[in-house]
Amino acid sequence: MTLGRDITLMIVCYCFGCFTSGYYWVRWRTGQDIRDHGSGTVGARNVGRLLGPFSFFATLLMDFTKGALAVWLAMKINASPEGTVAAIVAAVVGHTWPAQLRFQGGKGVATSLGAILAFDPLLALLLVIVFLPCFALLRNFTLGGLLAFALAPLLAFFVGLGNVSVAALSLVAGVILIAHRKNIREEISGILAPRPLKENSMHKNKGSGS
Repeated sequence: MTLGRDITLMIVCYCFGCFTSGYYWVRWRTGQDIRDHGSGTVGARNVGRLLGPFSFFATLLMDFTKGALAVWLAMKINASPEGTVAAIVAAVVGHTWPAQLRFQGGKGVATSLGAILAFDPLLALLLVIVFLPCFALLRNFTLGGLLAFALAPLLAFFVGLGNVSVAALSLVAGVILIAHRKNIREEISGILAPRPLKENSMHKNKGSGS
């Protein structure tokens, strides 16, 4: 009985995630497909590039809320701890790979943060604590955030937050990193790209006959 309820919860939460608010917001406001613009994702940052700050925050809030809603529903029906974790992951997966948009969605960060904050505020605080030094070290918001997601489960384990919390954070981090794999390659390539050497006066004058 519990297994059947948890599976049903996963399906419902995946459907929550599939409500990609950025896509429908832009459709409603302009009639356009947000995936044809900017980065090609349905996330708040891409919506903001097209429609401005208000649309960015509106999309961010809606994506954040549906993650929290998945956790609220799991608690409302008294789902098992494993079922609650599955609900969180299903909502993030739905946002990232929505079936109705041919699995072309967002990157899942806002939905993940909403779910994690509702599930365990301490986990959300832990993410922030890990992010700050990562950002200070890398001076790159994207890489700093992704590194925080990657390291947070390990830190959660060491501070003894429990297996369920560690599993939730680990699975969400895995989805986030997979969704950002292209960004990771691009950011690292940009950092490691060799800088062109400046020609000195000897090189400039070489072959000039002077």
